[in-house]
Amino acid sequence: MSTSDFSYFLASRRSTRDFSNILVEKALIEELITDSLTAPSWSNTRPFKVCIATGDVRDRISHEFGARWAKLSQFRNGNLITKLRLLLSGAGLPTSHRLMARPYVAELKPRAERVGRELYTWIGVERGNRNARDKQWEKNYEFFGAPVELFIYIHKSLHIFAANDAGLMLQNLILSAHARGLGTCLQGAVIIWDDVIRKEFDVPKDYLLLTGLAIGYPKDSHINKFGAHRLSPEEIIIAPREKG
Repeated sequence: MSTSDFSYFLASRRSTRDFSNILVEKALIEELITDSLTAPSWSNTRPFKVCIATGDVRDRISHEFGARWAKLSQFRNGNLITKLRLLLSGAGLPTSHRLMARPYVAELKPRAERVGRELYTWIGVERGNRNARDKQWEKNYEFFGAPVELFIYIHKSLHIFAANDAGLMLQNLILSAHARGLGTCLQGAVIIWDDVIRKEFDVPKDYLLLTGLAIGYPKDSHINKFGAHRLSPEEIIIAPREKG
């Protein structure tokens, strides 16, 4: 593969938000995991674990996520009485990663707002239409129809270094999937109900949920043709200080 071919391959990857119901063979998932483990790691510790949700396990998690999201959506859009009632009952409220609801800092907020605005415009959802936006967000908890959902956990002891290792592992896995004609979508939305996943998997207590990843074969649909804005190198490179 030439350098230009490799660059094109990297740039051609897109997040998939509409999957077909074609099953992904277990052997293929294992190939992706094998490829992911060729990524570098902090002292080769590999401080992460992966839960692979398919079949009935996947469906049970999705169903419970959907039920909780319905309550959380009510809370977000309800009047004061509705919010108080749901707050007191705790129905649908996050059980983990509550800080995810904090707003982005001023430097990063415009980037997040841009991709949200462009994505919803792409699929025809008006800015003020909360119900339509919540309906689209709900698809996160259906894993966008993907037959496979991975849940990535990192060891608490290594903090950001474990997250770095997991990120490297995930990038390998995502590109391996892309090379095989599979689509993927990283899903921060699924990390707010860790207890649902732990009910289905015996996750060690020293591990913290980092992200979800939907995997499957993409449909030829409009939303899958959306391409998020890519930053230029100048926007992230810090120039050296000028010496007087």
